[in-house]
Parts: sequence; structure tokens; C-alpha cells
Amino acid sequence: MSPGYRLVTSRDGARLRYRVLQKPGAGAVILLDPESTGIAPMSPPEHILVVDDDAEIRTLLRDYLRRNGLYAEAVADGAGMRAALGRERFDLIVLDIMLPGEDGLALCRGLRAHSALPVIMLTARVEETDRVVGLEMGADDYVPKPFNPRELLARIAAVLRRVRALPPASDRTDVGRLRFAGWTLDLLRRRLISPQEVIVALSSGEYRLLQVFLEYPHQILGRDRLLDLTRGREALPFDRSVDVQVGRLRKRLHDEAATLIQTVRGEGYVLAAEVEAER
Repeated sequence: MSPGYRLVTSRDGARLRYRVLQKPGAGAVILLDPESTGIAPMSPPEHILVVDDDAEIRTLLRDYLRRNGLYAEAVADGAGMRAALGRERFDLIVLDIMLPGEDGLALCRGLRAHSALPVIMLTARVEETDRVVGLEMGADDYVPKPFNPRELLARIAAVLRRVRALPPASDRTDVGRLRFAGWTLDLLRRRLISPQEVIVALSSGEYRLLQVFLEYPHQILGRDRLLDLTRGREALPFDRSVDVQVGRLRKRLHDEAATLIQTVRGEGYVLAAEVEAER
């Protein structure tokens, strides 16, 4: 093994053998066995951080995700989460709500104050209000316990696909911020700032939806168009999730009267505000 690198995932099958190694502070490298007849992955695996105080669940999820080609680490609490985030870059966090000390909701809220890192909440709570609060704190999805690891793997893949569909901030080198109705969307840090200079937590879906509205101000956008622009191939016929996302986005913007994001009956939604771009 190369000096300073450690094995994060591998495959040893009939046609394909490869290893993915990572060095702290450096990117991952893929080493393909010269006798392999298959094709190595085109990019390193996504990095997943599991935060759960149940040691059995931590181990099960970490090992399951690794067996399915992801790089996974697992910690027991908020202190472990912050330490892991300080050491390495992660693409998604699987976060249990019921944690000792700071619970998952508080950790998600704190994370959203400075990061758009996707979060999937794990919850043993059955009340709908608890799940709604998690989404309002900025979570991208939730999975109730007990759960099938295959379902969690599918939800991780779906969230990562949605996040990858977001235009990279580097693609808009001429625009750093979008200002509208006293609000500011920081495209570089992917965060929303209120007129009172308070950072408002947004899930990746809410961020993407707001960005679309700001790109098409004063234009009526139907549900199908919004689905195409925000979810692409993942959009399903008769999908009403965009209505739910609009409702959540209105709450973030204190737009309960729907004067900023207006409903056009039978047609869709329109952002009724001037948008100013800044470098």
C-alpha cells in the first residue's frame, strides 16, 4: 500500500478488482488490479458520515455502506461528528435524532448555519410533527426506524443525485450573490440571509427551488417546469412534491401570505420580486 494512504473500499470479484485509498488531507486514488478485466469506477466513492449512539446500528450501517461501494465512517455523537468533519470532507451525513447531549435536530440546525451538506435524519419517533421539524431544520430526507438498509442506501443515492444536479458555484464566477426583496442568496456559500442578516437554514431541495425562482423572476413556472429544473430525470408524473417544497420555502421567507412567491391558479408559481446580481 502507498505510504500514508489507507484502504477505504475495495472490490474483489470475478471480473473486477480494485482498491480505493485515501490520505488525510488529500484526495482518493483508485488502484486497478492489472489482471482485472472489468472497468474501475470513474470517480472515488462518496463519503458518508453516520452519526448514531447505538453501536450496533453504527457498525451495521458503516459496514453495509462500505460493502456497497461507499466510503463510510461512523461516530456516536455531535462531538464525534464535528471532529470527523474537521478531519475529512464528506458528501452526506446520516444523522440520528435521538442522541445524547445535543440531539440530531440541534446538530442539523447548527450545520445549516454554515453548510449545505446533505443530511438524512434517522428517527424512532412516529409523530409526524417530529419529522416535519427535522425537515424544517434543513434535513433533506428522513428514514424512520426500524428500517431496511437497502432503503437507506436508495435514499442516499437519491439525495446525492439531486445534489449533483445543483449548478456548481464555480459555474457562476461572475455572480456571488442574488438579492431580492431584502433577502440575499449567497451562491458561493449556498446559504440564505434574511433582511435582518440572519442565516436561514435551507435543505438542498429548498436551495435549488429558490435558485430556480431567482433565475426566472416574474415568469410563471408550472409544476412540470419546476420539476424539470429542480429534479430533472428524477421527476415523476403527477409529482406534487413541488407544492410541499414551495410551502416550506414560503415559511423560510416569512411569506405565509404568498405575496413573494405567488400562486397563479391553474398555471403554477411566480416570484414577484426584482432580482439583483452581485459579484
